Amino acid sequence: MDQVLAAVDFQTDPSLYRHWRVSYDGPVATLTLDVREDGGIRPGYTLKLNSYDLGVDIELHDAVERLRFERPEIRCVIIASAKPRVFCSGANIYMLGLSSHGWKVNFCKFTNETRNGIEDASAHSGLKFIAACNGSTAGGGYELALACDEIILIDDRSSTVSLPEVSLLGVLPGTGGLTRLIDKRRVRRDRADVFCTTPEGFQAPRAKLWGLVDEIAKPQNFSDLVRARALELADQSDRSDAPPVVLTPLHRPYRYVDVKLDHVSRTATLTILGPENAEFQPSAAWWPLQMARELDDAILDLRTNEHEIGLWILKTCGDLDTSLQVDRYLLDHVADGFVHEVVGKLRRTFARLDVSARSLYAVIDQGSCFAGTLLELALASDRVYMLDGQTHVTLSGMNFGPLFGVNHLPRLQNQSLQELIGERIGAQKAVEIGLATFAPDELDWADELRLAIEERTNLSPDALTGLEANLRFGPDETIETRIFGRLSAWQNWVFTRPNASGPNGALKVYGTGARPKVDWERT
Repeated sequence: MDQVLAAVDFQTDPSLYRHWRVSYDGPVATLTLDVREDGGIRPGYTLKLNSYDLGVDIELHDAVERLRFERPEIRCVIIASAKPRVFCSGANIYMLGLSSHGWKVNFCKFTNETRNGIEDASAHSGLKFIAACNGSTAGGGYELALACDEIILIDDRSSTVSLPEVSLLGVLPGTGGLTRLIDKRRVRRDRADVFCTTPEGFQAPRAKLWGLVDEIAKPQNFSDLVRARALELADQSDRSDAPPVVLTPLHRPYRYVDVKLDHVSRTATLTILGPENAEFQPSAAWWPLQMARELDDAILDLRTNEHEIGLWILKTCGDLDTSLQVDRYLLDHVADGFVHEVVGKLRRTFARLDVSARSLYAVIDQGSCFAGTLLELALASDRVYMLDGQTHVTLSGMNFGPLFGVNHLPRLQNQSLQELIGERIGAQKAVEIGLATFAPDELDWADELRLAIEERTNLSPDALTGLEANLRFGPDETIETRIFGRLSAWQNWVFTRPNASGPNGALKVYGTGARPKVDWERT
């Protein structure tokens, strides 16, 4: 359905929310899920039982980002439901049944990144999260709970937690359910096998016994327990105080990110403009924050709305020295609450490049400013082309830890290169030490770049997706790399199989009363 309808806009704010309510009480914020049944981001389905689609997650992503910047006094977040006896029933099945393959996979990807954002806020921003499961918590709803630090389930003799995708839909928990169950909560493999093949799920006593939730409470005690635990977690938070900074709306064309599409060559050229000056502004307009927000929005827009644009060419323009001055400020003041959150936004934005199913080429030509923070764009790319004799790159301390990739490691693994911080590095040396792939001279530059682009865009996008995910994630795995690696491989495959998405597959006949027709051959 995504081939003919309007483009998705990832920009929103609390005044536009249709599915979430945000309230504050001292150091505790409550995000209350109250999904409007008629509020789907696209027509053709009803969002019953607090089921969600992409629009619901866009609002959740926005709410968490605003808590980081606009509400520094918040130490703990309760994710709750306004629906009686229902926390969240997960991704809307009818939406998935109507959607194209690409829409389903990108929906799962953004949903996972939103869950990763919750975990990142806990690990790096001092924001702790409690899932207050007041009723049935199924599929993606339980995966949302798994992203929180703690899960409290009401013990009312009917409410359950479940991952019913295998049994009911012929697919897998696509937003990290299996991975978080085993890697994060350390649920025993045999118990996880039983749980994931029991569509009705488990009620509170067994869920607590098997480690699927942290605490259970009778209905009369549920709210008091959630509140008390939220205050305890808030007291334990190490979140730094900082003045609130309002995330003002972004406008296109962007100020610092220029996007040019070439549908004939199936390429997008993203040129990131460096800082105009090194002055610090405690506002959303400060260059590192506004640039990161614009780049993040551009990535999401291209990924969701430009399906056949297979190669993103990353360029920069600006002054190397000014970029390095901004980096020095970031490094010197990273303990400051606002600056700390800005660095976190940069890190998460660059990590979105790591998991995007697009080829990435960095092009370093005249006028480029691939220095420090902006050099991460090249380090995140699959290849780097650098014009010999006329260009330089420069390292800063930002390249050795603060902006680590989705595998939680610096993209620049050679720590000995720290001795080159601040040095202007020419093209040939950049190739030698691993900062560039090729360094054509001016005579060969245009032809080599053209051929490289043509060759890349003529390769199978399916094969490239698998290739890039394997090479980018590297040998050291994290929950995030396992989730996205598996999403790119087996979930991508399972979604296309007739048992799930064929005319008589489980996704297609769900809710009709008919049984899916299954091909019993095992691969």
